[in-house]
Amino acid sequence: MRFPPLLIVTIATLALALAGCGGGHGAGASSTGGEFDGAALPPGLRAPDFTLTDQQGHRISLSGQRGKVVALTFLASDCRACTLVAQQIRGALDELGSPSDVSTIFVSTSPRTDTSAGAARFLADTSLTGRASFLIGSRRQLQPVWRAYHANGAEDATAVLLIDRAGLERAEFGLEQLTPDSLAHDIRALLAGR
Repeated sequence: MRFPPLLIVTIATLALALAGCGGGHGAGASSTGGEFDGAALPPGLRAPDFTLTDQQGHRISLSGQRGKVVALTFLASDCRACTLVAQQIRGALDELGSPSDVSTIFVSTSPRTDTSAGAARFLADTSLTGRASFLIGSRRQLQPVWRAYHANGAEDATAVLLIDRAGLERAEFGLEQLTPDSLAHDIRALLAGR
């Protein structure tokens, strides 16, 4: 049996993404087939709060995003597969028209390479400047956040976690589930109060 070239490229890209950045806070969970395209999470699961500095030197806290739907992921600015994740998120934001009540937060997994300049360059290269915050810090500052979200740091990207307006974890996308359409669908559901 011969596979179409596009299928081979897609499989290779996903394999690279999974090998290059690992898994984290439930990455790889399957969809429940409910109201979300991503994996629905148990009800009442509060997202652990944290405060870090973004690429522009501003302090950003997760609790400061209440009232918005938050797309949260952990990645490194020099990780090729992480660029693919960011591009999927950018596609979802494009589809949604970048609403002001959606916040996109990237948390560094590589404090040695994720400098202010590196984070800003990553956002520019993925067309997310002004549309996402890339939170950076020292290993000591980042480790409690990695632990809270089961990200191991050091080149470990997690799934994209969606947090509702009340600060509850609601849905998560493993790398193999993540598409702009499915992410946009779930963000719309959360914006509608589901």
